[in-house]
Amino acid sequence: MRIGELSERTGTPRRLLRYYEEQGLIVADRTPNGYRDYDEFFVDRVLQIRGLLDAGLPTRIIKQILPCLNKPRIIHFPDATPEMLATLEHELQRMTERVDCLTRNRDAIAEYLDEVRGGAPRLAAAG
Repeated sequence: MRIGELSERTGTPRRLLRYYEEQGLIVADRTPNGYRDYDEFFVDRVLQIRGLLDAGLPTRIIKQILPCLNKPRIIHFPDATPEMLATLEHELQRMTERVDCLTRNRDAIAEYLDEVRGGAPRLAAAG
């Protein structure tokens, strides 16, 4: 499939797909006229990359663990080095801290909205 179709099927801008290719995260064959040609496999691969990026992993780490990903959400990594394990543990801790921060902010916003929405009917009824 060409880059436009991969972009449409994954919701990923073409510019980002080119960046993923530059970073060695995906690989395209080239047609005789120079167009990129992606295998069907890269639909899931791009979705995996996006999920890992959304989780806060940098592309340098994603590049290291991508060979261990066979299907979305399944990781096989039998030859993990101590350095890779330490890196992933650090990233896990960093993600946990982000989740905690997001949870606190979500709860604060929800509480604020409850107060605002709870106060609005009383003000309207009083008038």
